[in-house]
Amino acid sequence: MLTADKLTVAYGNNTVLENLSAAFQPGMIHGLVGLNGAGKTTFLNTLFGIKHAISGQVTYEGQPLKRADIGFLETENFFYSYITGSEYLSLFEKNGKSFDVERYNNIFKLPLNQLVDDYSTGMKKKLALMAILRQDKPVILLDEPFNSLDLETSRILYLLLLRLKERGKTLIITSHIIESLTKICDDIFVLNNRKIGRIYHKEEFASIENDGSDINKCCYSKNRLPLRNNTRSHG
Repeated sequence: MLTADKLTVAYGNNTVLENLSAAFQPGMIHGLVGLNGAGKTTFLNTLFGIKHAISGQVTYEGQPLKRADIGFLETENFFYSYITGSEYLSLFEKNGKSFDVERYNNIFKLPLNQLVDDYSTGMKKKLALMAILRQDKPVILLDEPFNSLDLETSRILYLLLLRLKERGKTLIITSHIIESLTKICDDIFVLNNRKIGRIYHKEEFASIENDGSDINKCCYSKNRLPLRNNTRSHG
């Protein structure tokens, strides 16, 4: 199990997360929602070790969580200039014995011999996702993974996430599109007022829009329609 215990994170005098506690079961897909600026990306960055907490701790299977345990798909991944897709993938250790670049690229259809500089935003996201699959980590963090993906690639991502769940991975996904979470997640954590305000389980998803609680403030507009803002989150 991945556990955050009384986690407090700040940027200078601005406290973003305060005494946040949550537990994420393995073999499940966990959604994380919240308004822009609520701290979603900060939370993922803290799990990955990019940002350090003032207090509290994060453990995985009873031990301090290590970056070596995590595959992290950021909202905007970094790519070196003048590097091809194949060269980018080669930078990542192949932990999964069964990982076959050619087989996976039959799904993603990327020009791996071309420079990444010439890739579209969606192509870059698919390449970064392939790198995560290649590493085969037990914990996988995905920050707005459906942004910039076409419908067919989104469908493929859904299927891949379900496969990773079957393999016992711990998956945490952020999104502003509520259907993208209710369609695939086992539970949804609402990040509000610097901590987890509510957890919805799968059997509660059908009543989310009408229950008048925290998730409506985060993910529904005044006319009760799901927000479909695909701009980059600074949460």
